[in-house]
Amino acid sequence: MRSIVFILLFVVMTVSCTRRGSSVRPPVQRHKETVAVNQPQRPGSSRRPVQTRPSQSNPPASSASPGLESPAQTGGNISGGHRILSGEEIFQRYNTAVFMVYTSNGYVGAQGSGFFVSSNGVAVSNHHVFKGSRSGHQTVELASGERFSVGRILAQSEANDFIVFQVALNGRTVNYIPIASEVPKVGEKVYAIGSPQGFKNTFASGEISQIREGNELQISVPIDHGSSGGALINSRGEVIGITTSGVGDSKANLIFAKSIELVKPYLP
Repeated sequence: MRSIVFILLFVVMTVSCTRRGSSVRPPVQRHKETVAVNQPQRPGSSRRPVQTRPSQSNPPASSASPGLESPAQTGGNISGGHRILSGEEIFQRYNTAVFMVYTSNGYVGAQGSGFFVSSNGVAVSNHHVFKGSRSGHQTVELASGERFSVGRILAQSEANDFIVFQVALNGRTVNYIPIASEVPKVGEKVYAIGSPQGFKNTFASGEISQIREGNELQISVPIDHGSSGGALINSRGEVIGITTSGVGDSKANLIFAKSIELVKPYLP
């Protein structure tokens, strides 16, 4: 009788030890916002007008190039020869380098974000913000409210979800964000500027939560639909990534950005 009891106990313990829970990653939501546009409607279609968001005042763009001042001029902590910037300084310095993107196929439009990486208008965003849109139906709106057409596409990758393009600035120069020279580290403080739900150039902060395969940065910076293509900036004032997506209905703040390393080979 005892031997039977021992055998039953052994079977129960073996089953409980070998049982494993599954870990399934919820679907990733890419954060561009789809809106209706005032274009000729297809028969039988019903489209809502684009809702106008409250305007916001923006600090004037600096005429100086976006370099870092010397510690003697500004004070502050030093890391690797670079001065560490506060969130306030980063927004003041780079708010005008980030813009809203509007794309359309002629019937349905989408809104995302983008940012300049050179003074002559070379810019970066997510590929999915432009996917399915038509040339001539792609514009950017600067922090000042000025609008410009998207010109030539310089490089793009659907697999890596980035696009590099030239904004037709008609000879003028713009503020831009310098490219990071070093890869980010887990725990590093980062900042995002984008336009979630159409609220122009919203500023948010967080940390690098993990660095995943495929040059994907997991971050704790909150983003939403319309943030796609925005700039992820380190505390030295350099862009390290393109804010891209989040996991729907997650309580763990699972947000992702594409590393700027993917784009570097295609920049002038």
